[in-house]
Amino acid sequence: MTDTEITIRSIQHYMYCPHRWGLLEIDRAWAENVFVTKANLLHERVHDPERHYSAKGRKVFTSVPVYNDLDAYNLYGVTDCLELTEDSRGVSIDGSRETYQICIVEYKPTRPKKQEYHEEDLMQVFAQKICVDHVFGGDCDAVLYYADVKKRVPLPLKEHFAEYDRRLRQMLGEMRDFLEKGKIPAIPKGQKCGGCSMRDLCMPSIKKTKTFRAELEKIGEMEL
Repeated sequence: MTDTEITIRSIQHYMYCPHRWGLLEIDRAWAENVFVTKANLLHERVHDPERHYSAKGRKVFTSVPVYNDLDAYNLYGVTDCLELTEDSRGVSIDGSRETYQICIVEYKPTRPKKQEYHEEDLMQVFAQKICVDHVFGGDCDAVLYYADVKKRVPLPLKEHFAEYDRRLRQMLGEMRDFLEKGKIPAIPKGQKCGGCSMRDLCMPSIKKTKTFRAELEKIGEMEL
């Protein structure tokens, strides 16, 4: 079902938890917690149009829409930031004389404690690369920027392109299959749900469920 467009951001949601992704994309459910709020505030600053600027040999653009409408992908989304550095081996932007090497900069509020990056973040940025390269040409680089430590972490997208491309296409196929059937994936075994903003919607506590049922019964009695 390659004619179904998929947003780049939803790839991260699917990898984090397919069931959560299904609640978002199929049931249109949503809830926020402190982690979501922190990420939203960071991205509001990043996507401020006044943050677009140029320096000698370098241009920076935030909130750049990109897409790839090839049948294998059919993706679209918005990058946090694209940095363009003058490079004789780079690509021309809008017919300019100068050529640039493009680098995707994806902002994240907190660096992982035990690893350089989360796999779902890497695959989200790889999907961005598929779109950026399609729109502008060339072979862009990519980094994650962690706001809490003010550090960039380069991503090995070029070195493992074939592997990540295979994984991306497989995921897109799975996601389209669920969307076509309107089926929400099951919760994966061993899924860690403690910090998920959707926890109460996904797995409401017994106490809350009993209270909700009691309220429904009262409403039913009143109608009778």
